[in-house]
Amino acid sequence: MSTQAQDSAKGGVAKLRAGLIGLGAMGRHHARVLRGLEGVEFVAVVDPMGDPHGLSQGAPVLSTVEELVALGVDYAVVACPTALHEEIGLTLAVNGVAALIEKPLAHSVEAARRLVDAFEAQGLVAAVGHIERYNPALQNLRQRLEQGELGEVFQVVTRRQGPFPHRIADVGVVKDLGTHDIDLTAWVTGQEYLSVAAHTAHRSGREHEDMVAVVGRLGGGAIANHLVNWLSPLKERITVVTGERGCFVADTLTADLTHYANGALTTEWEALRAFRGVSEGDMVRYALNKREPLLTEHLAFRDAVAGLPSDIVTLRQGLRTVEVAEAVLRSARDGGTVALDAPEPAAAARPAGASSAAGASVPAVAGRPDDEPEELEEVNA
Repeated sequence: MSTQAQDSAKGGVAKLRAGLIGLGAMGRHHARVLRGLEGVEFVAVVDPMGDPHGLSQGAPVLSTVEELVALGVDYAVVACPTALHEEIGLTLAVNGVAALIEKPLAHSVEAARRLVDAFEAQGLVAAVGHIERYNPALQNLRQRLEQGELGEVFQVVTRRQGPFPHRIADVGVVKDLGTHDIDLTAWVTGQEYLSVAAHTAHRSGREHEDMVAVVGRLGGGAIANHLVNWLSPLKERITVVTGERGCFVADTLTADLTHYANGALTTEWEALRAFRGVSEGDMVRYALNKREPLLTEHLAFRDAVAGLPSDIVTLRQGLRTVEVAEAVLRSARDGGTVALDAPEPAAAARPAGASSAAGASVPAVAGRPDDEPEELEEVNA
């Protein structure tokens, strides 16, 4: 850890220097959080389209990633279109800059793997912005599952539906929204995907799919079901985990977590007594400390860069999510169930400066698909 990072971790005067790449729908939220993040100096923003709507929170706006690197930054937040993640990430890695890269990690498995290799080769901290992991409802749910409150997990069902976000242009609903559910399901259960089967639909006349239904098998025996679309006037973000002692329902729009217990009372009704299932028991909605997920994500990454214990979404975990997402698309395209290999183990870090994918050609600028202002929406979209 650098002297500067040590001073920041101790609450000294020196701060970690951070930059932001991209001022689109997500980038503007990152700018807001970075501006007020304790222990961090928000150095500059990179966006070749400038900042006509004053979203940079007063930070200088640059045209190229190289200009940001030249200012001397400890880390950068990459919030540009997914198609640019690989090249921009490689630029940061080869220049020794840590990175928090918005989800999905990259547009393809091969690109995601090159990013993993590049940052590991340089021994740099890097993470993927799977913000749902920092939602209070899901964090509390994961703790309860780890403590065995539900017993064996039987099934995870997610519903992520809503109107089409016009900011998305380069990926479909699987990689934009579905990656939330893929990541959070593996994370809350501690189970990897073994196989997936899926159907997609194209109902809005766009190049990419706008609806998907997925059935997955997890390593611990649980079944996963994901319904995701951009076609519903109803916006919902629901995760239901069912196990031998009842079920948990997490609403990540409201950050509420509710437990539905199996009924414990016996019945004298012969027809019901013969049914070998469960009955309705008590229902409890937990009171949670609802901290903004994006702020929690930034605090975790800041601490990781400073060399402090921290829970971040590693690039290898982000790579696995892209692998599962591509398996979903392959299943929908070819039909049938697609089996997944076990996740790749972390490779031994190569010394800084060793040859790697970081030597690939890189772009000078990072663009964004949207230039017009829009109402700020939930950042767990």
